[in-house]
Order: sequence, then C-alpha cells, then structure tokens
Amino acid sequence: MSVIFLQYPKCSTCKKAKNWLDTANVEYFSRHIVEQNPSAEELEFWWKMSGLPLKKFFNTSGLVYKEMGLKDKLPQMKEEEQLELLSTNGMVVKRPLIIGDDFVLVGFKEDEWQKLK
Repeated sequence: MSVIFLQYPKCSTCKKAKNWLDTANVEYFSRHIVEQNPSAEELEFWWKMSGLPLKKFFNTSGLVYKEMGLKDKLPQMKEEEQLELLSTNGMVVKRPLIIGDDFVLVGFKEDEWQKLK
C-alpha cells in the first residue's frame, strides 16, 4: 500500500511520523504541506472521507491559528469558508496527514497508524 504523507519537515511530530513510516516500511509519497498546500477540493474530499469534524483539520496549537484568532472565528464560518482558509495556508492545517485509498489519518497517533503496516 502506498499513501500520501503531507508534512512540514521542521515539525517534530512530522519527523516522528516520518521515522515511524520508514521503520514500518510503509511506502509513501511525501508532500510538503506549505510548499504544496492542499486545495479546498482536496481538503473537502479528505474531510468527508475521514468522517471527522472539520475542526480536526485545523492546527489548533499552531502559531498562525492563534495569531488569526481562529478559535473565536471558526464557529461563525461556513464550511466552505473554513476549507478555503485551510487551502490558503499550510501552517493552519493539522499535520501530518496520511491519505490512503479509502482513509485519512489526521495527526500522528501511533495506534491509529498501525493499520498502515
């Protein structure tokens, strides 16, 4: 199985996730989440495939999220607006993301990632 690994190379969690993928011999295509930011269409597809609330796709602990005051703004925003915002700045997107043929993993939770082996 080959997956898409969206990550920010300077992120410590992404580094741990990459190490885990390499150790587990998971075949992946790496995509820099800032240089190749996901489009609103990709994000919408992944969000719907994940079954998660859209808020889970936001990097709520990130500096940009806090600087933009998104904690207070997101509840008033329509889903389309949230997806558009996510598509404009990769630093707002929760990382890492793993995209498979029929699943999406948001963040690095080793127990969830076991299904990649």
